[in-house]
Amino acid sequence: VSPGCRGAQGRLAYKLLHDLFANYSSALRPVEDTDRALNVTLQVTLSQIIDMDERNQVLTSYLWVRQTWLDAHLTWDKDDYGGIDSIRIPSSYVWRPDIILYNNADEHFGGSMETNVVLRSDGHIMWDSPAITKSSCKVDVSYFPFDGQRCRLTFGSWTHNGNQIDLRNQLDTADLTDFVENVEWEVLGMPATRNVITYGCCSEPYPDVTYTLLLRRRASFYVFNLLLPCIMVSFLAPLGFYLPADSGEKVSLGVTVLLALTVFQLLVAESMPPSESVPLIGKYYIATMTMITASTALTIFIMNVHHCGPGARPVPPWARRLILHHMARLCCVYEVGESCKGPQRAPGGRAGAGDAGGTGESPGEGRAGAEARGCPWDHCLCHHDALLSNVGYIAGCFRRHRANQRRTGEWKKVAKVMDRFFMWVFFLMVFLMSVLVLGNAA
Repeated sequence: VSPGCRGAQGRLAYKLLHDLFANYSSALRPVEDTDRALNVTLQVTLSQIIDMDERNQVLTSYLWVRQTWLDAHLTWDKDDYGGIDSIRIPSSYVWRPDIILYNNADEHFGGSMETNVVLRSDGHIMWDSPAITKSSCKVDVSYFPFDGQRCRLTFGSWTHNGNQIDLRNQLDTADLTDFVENVEWEVLGMPATRNVITYGCCSEPYPDVTYTLLLRRRASFYVFNLLLPCIMVSFLAPLGFYLPADSGEKVSLGVTVLLALTVFQLLVAESMPPSESVPLIGKYYIATMTMITASTALTIFIMNVHHCGPGARPVPPWARRLILHHMARLCCVYEVGESCKGPQRAPGGRAGAGDAGGTGESPGEGRAGAEARGCPWDHCLCHHDALLSNVGYIAGCFRRHRANQRRTGEWKKVAKVMDRFFMWVFFLMVFLMSVLVLGNAA
């Protein structure tokens, strides 16, 4: 096209703009018959999910909003203006439908960007405007971090009822062709539905178009940073029963694990809304913390049993039969040389007497020797009885000491069997809780 033709087109476009808006007002609804509704078509393109604030329940998204309607006062014969079929003019020049987002949650309420509109010769106007919207979204975190959300974006006219503006959706779903993938959320779809609602303030119906954004959380980040550390820390709690009671670290391990889980619980609570529905991972934390608290209390009780002193009563027969026999076999708790029987001394004091008089002398020789040393035999016999009495006292103390050792050893074995039993019980509980969490997530 020659420069002269381009100049002619420009002059015709200027003349067209002047002729169209000479007697035009953008304040009134552009219809020939005011009793008829103006058809407005809405189409939304989802470009990006900027943020999902679960705590405040606000979805921030970047949308392209396309509105199409017919302006009966802005038509022309394109042959009269050099074949110009469409022009692009500022949107403030023409009447625009007051379509807004009903569930807007932005404190600085703002509409779409002031972009140009495309005006065609038959009066059809197409207005494409980008908008960053903050919409309220009811967040259900019951299955966090394996949850999915349904966020609704409801568009409708604020002042025009259904008898004045008939709002309809162009397609049954939003356009996701230009969607930029989000690192945290996966978009499953965004279907559109048209609703006609009669509100309590007015008797006229108000149509709206609701887009339901279906989201599913990408749980890999939370699994590797919140769930797996919790599972590994939880498996440390039953190992506290395996520690020797004399190490002095059994209770310290349980308290340390409990504090670690408390830190994880606080991290989850900071990002979740303060609602009645406890997230799945929060339930797992609470159950694990309860289990660790119970294991710490049982550890204190078992340590008390282990450190029973010499004044403790003997192990009851039922405990000896149940714990020392059945549970010990079940938990594979055996002491070194437990089944071996050591040599036992004769119950009498003859061996001691023999040891006491172990000089190899016969009674006669002993008596003759005593008399030869100037000691009457009757007087030596008195010393012999005193010696036997002292030896018997020492032997009794030794027997009582052995009985106390045996009783203390039985209580220590009872504590060891209970440690092993509760270790396996709590290992099984941690495993079952982990499987239940992953099963509910699936």
